[in-house]
Amino acid sequence: MPDLPTPQDPAEAALFSEGWDAVLSHADLCTSGSLTAHQLATEAFTLGVREVRAAERTHVRGAGRRTARLPTIPALLTAVRDTAAGWEADGRGHRLDPDLRLWLNSGQAARFSGPPLERPIALRGLRDMQEADASLLWLAEVEALPLPAVARRLGLDPATVGGELEQVRTLFRDRCHRAHLDTPLDAQCRSYARLLDAVTRSPAADAPEDLSRHLATCVRCAEAAACLRLHGGGLPAALAGGVVGWGGLAYLERRRRAAEVRLGAGRPGGADPATGAPEEGGGRSRVLRGSLLAAAVLLSALALGVSMMPLGGSGDDAAAARDDRQPVADPSVSRSAGRTSSPPAPTPSATTPSAAPSATRTTANPGRTQPGPEPQGSTSSAAHRAGGTADPAPTCRAAYDLVNQWSDGFQATVTVTTDRPLTDWRVSWSFRDGQRIGQMWDAAVHQDGPRVTAGAADYNRTVAAHGTLSFGFIASWQGANRSPHDLTLNGAACAAG
Repeated sequence: MPDLPTPQDPAEAALFSEGWDAVLSHADLCTSGSLTAHQLATEAFTLGVREVRAAERTHVRGAGRRTARLPTIPALLTAVRDTAAGWEADGRGHRLDPDLRLWLNSGQAARFSGPPLERPIALRGLRDMQEADASLLWLAEVEALPLPAVARRLGLDPATVGGELEQVRTLFRDRCHRAHLDTPLDAQCRSYARLLDAVTRSPAADAPEDLSRHLATCVRCAEAAACLRLHGGGLPAALAGGVVGWGGLAYLERRRRAAEVRLGAGRPGGADPATGAPEEGGGRSRVLRGSLLAAAVLLSALALGVSMMPLGGSGDDAAAARDDRQPVADPSVSRSAGRTSSPPAPTPSATTPSAAPSATRTTANPGRTQPGPEPQGSTSSAAHRAGGTADPAPTCRAAYDLVNQWSDGFQATVTVTTDRPLTDWRVSWSFRDGQRIGQMWDAAVHQDGPRVTAGAADYNRTVAAHGTLSFGFIASWQGANRSPHDLTLNGAACAAG
């Protein structure tokens, strides 16, 4: 196991303090035990520090010429993913979480190292910002640090950092919109691009019906929506899922819980008496294992752009937005006086991730919840395999969990435990109050009136005896939102789990 870099100066020590907890937290999600997690974190941290330093040297040699790069913590988390991929490639994949291995061999993982314009929108948007702006956004939104602590770390004025953050959010939205337009889109997606931009600018609900249907079946446009809709609280999930990839949302929840520990009684003397912010440095608490991954809170953090299923938009704005244009961007724009909008310039090639909810599963390791495969987004009804071959109906138990609910929508998960092995599965139920599915992940959805059928995705079709399958969805409701009834697995009724 390689040794951790030894801090040689204050800057190196600050990098170590800033990044090690984050790397270890993510490495713990990617592995099956504390020792293996520490080994993965050590390798990844060593690789990440080396790459961060190399990027800094390149930036200095550029003498003012902007070099696209991620802030320190996202760069280190990228090193965790790259190190895990290296383990899988060189025969050490058995030390990784099984669901991570599935993801590493999927098209979702390939997006992060594929052509720049195919990478996730959030990753590309973050890389296209000045590093100081991107650091402010990441520390406040994903690491959940109080603004006084963020200001102290970045050398900003605590009195104005809140306004700076609002401006940075707007810059990030602009970068993501331009990155979406730069993505190779089919004719239908491109026809909705400007409309999507218009309706996500308003916090009001009620999106055009055709746009809602499109977002329910198009992963890339739903991913863009998650980044473009700054209101509604979904930005942290869009960033974490898009930059980290697999386990991004579980990482987000861990960092939020760790911040709560630092602010609360779990951190003796943890508050700065002058600012109320947590002190940094010695005594920083390690990310708690197990209890930090409550599935309900994890998924509620999602609020994906697809939770903007009921989007707002006026007829005039929507009509104007339908005309197509070529994207422009000036990545050099930063937090300058007045924060004026970017002058037109060609958008550079960048990189982006997928922002979608991560279902959870509980492994044999007690007290430790692991994230399931990163959702691939909802699939169209053409992918539904109703009527296909399935195993004989097994004995099963099913749990329906309402994760989050708002005025006209909600998010829920379904978890089914089967006593027999499955090579394919279909889970069906009936809604009681006219609820309609907008998007589903980790399953292919088909709805006929109140009856909903979720079919297995290609990567989770096989389930071992006494194993669990899990998927989630976002849906709309009006008047009432009672739990569904008549839940079945491959046609056989399941007991309440």
